[in-house]
Amino acid sequence: MLRTFLLVIVGLAGDPEHGELFQKWGTTLADTAQALGVAEERVLRLTADPTKTDVEQAIGAIASRAAADDVVFVVLIGHGSFDGRSAKFNLKGPDLTAADFDALLRRLPSRRVVLANTASASGPFKDELAGPGRTIVTATRSGAEQYATLFGGYFVEAFRSENADLDKNQRVTVQEAFDYATRAVEEEYKQQGLLATEHAVLDDTGQLAAVVALGTAGGGDLSPDPAIRALQIERREIEQRVEALKLLKGGLDPAKYDTELEKLLTALALKSREIRQAEGN
Repeated sequence: MLRTFLLVIVGLAGDPEHGELFQKWGTTLADTAQALGVAEERVLRLTADPTKTDVEQAIGAIASRAAADDVVFVVLIGHGSFDGRSAKFNLKGPDLTAADFDALLRRLPSRRVVLANTASASGPFKDELAGPGRTIVTATRSGAEQYATLFGGYFVEAFRSENADLDKNQRVTVQEAFDYATRAVEEEYKQQGLLATEHAVLDDTGQLAAVVALGTAGGGDLSPDPAIRALQIERREIEQRVEALKLLKGGLDPAKYDTELEKLLTALALKSREIRQAEGN
């Protein structure tokens, strides 16, 4: 029986605001995986200032349990860096380079491995990690794109979004999640009138992206009532807009940022009230 393993790694953030968002994304992804049928014992969370040793031990634990036909997801959320030669995922203490992750992934017996690096400057991970049986997703196309990225939030959201499930088969594949997040990021930059500083890339040497899914779409805490469910999805979309705006704060005029944030928070409050009223009825 094919099983799915998920390792969520939340690294350094750089500032408290980003740290709060990254923690939320990591928790949401892990919770979503369980809601979609991934057994709790196969969902590993490294969210409390993990170190290089913590990551090595977690991947070692999966390697000792996973079989060749199992699917292993490794998702990196946080901040990355690039010194012109080596791309790194930033952790407490020594960072992990793309070469480090390549060595760790080689320990896995699984022929189906998905690694998504949603951090800044993650592009070089694609070239370093690409290979048979691997699908590699990066939030940027090069190490030069070093600003905080929006991609991770939308990539996480995709796995519980009906809008990401384009073929409506109740499964959001890695390809569908990537496409959903890419479209959302492009739209967000356009709406804010900013030049995009991130361009996500997917390498599918393993030819897995269109097949492998984290679980079935539509799980989690959504209401079974179609009308309420639609409102809840709309609220999630507004929440994503709020998160995206916060990440883009540094490139916006302060007055514009305050105005846009106020609009979104008002819309969020109204949508929540609408959901409460519908639930009451």
